[in-house]
Amino acid sequence: MGRGILVIPARYASSRYPGKPLAPIRGAMGASQSLIARSIAAARSAQLALPLYVATDDARIADAVTALGEQAVMTPDTCANGTERVAAAVEALGIAPDFAINFQGDALLTPPEFVAALANWMETHPDCKVATVAVRCSATVYAHLVIDQAAGRSGGTTVVVDAQGRALYFSKRVLPFLPEPPYDGSIPVLLHLGLYAYRPEALQRYGSLPPSPAELAEGLEQLRFLHHGIPVDVVVMDAPAWDPIEFNNPTDLAPIEAILMARGVA
Repeated sequence: MGRGILVIPARYASSRYPGKPLAPIRGAMGASQSLIARSIAAARSAQLALPLYVATDDARIADAVTALGEQAVMTPDTCANGTERVAAAVEALGIAPDFAINFQGDALLTPPEFVAALANWMETHPDCKVATVAVRCSATVYAHLVIDQAAGRSGGTTVVVDAQGRALYFSKRVLPFLPEPPYDGSIPVLLHLGLYAYRPEALQRYGSLPPSPAELAEGLEQLRFLHHGIPVDVVVMDAPAWDPIEFNNPTDLAPIEAILMARGVA
């Protein structure tokens, strides 16, 4: 790998779950580790040999990270999203990596091969400014997305790509619209995962740009890139053997612990 870095953005003042990065999560052996510790372990499991930093705005998280023997970098509490926090971390570090991977702090179930694939994409596509990952929906996942949408819930983010595999649009609606069931995958629905890689110049530009109307409406930070003409490559992967759900709410704890138990993750 080249001179890339891994950055895990982690903020304390989550509106849905304050202090979430320090929340304990039990593994298969019954021992608890904090969310941030498990996210670091998940990022490390990709075995990329890249420097890893946790970008935070809270000393409690920074102290927990350093106690694990990892590196924390302080970033402003004004960062509106993870991309802005990664940009702030790169600036604070005073480095110019070939690319920075944003491994979300609540995405402890992200498959390591997805992280490795994203890093490889940036290594082998030097003209790529921003890249992310999506998986092909199975019939079961598609059905869940449609049921959630009908109930007024957002079950996930979908992405539509062009012929070159670049994102046309991301939405919390199920796209493209498929009027005729059943779903057989012949017209694929791609479920987006919040894993990103950026060139430093793309990060720097992102921080200087205003949020787009669609970004504000959808609550999707990556739409700022598209609105301002910065292409986003989408690396499409096969769905993993487990559901890589994120730890967004306290109600996510039980299913996440069940997945760790089933996978034998201590």
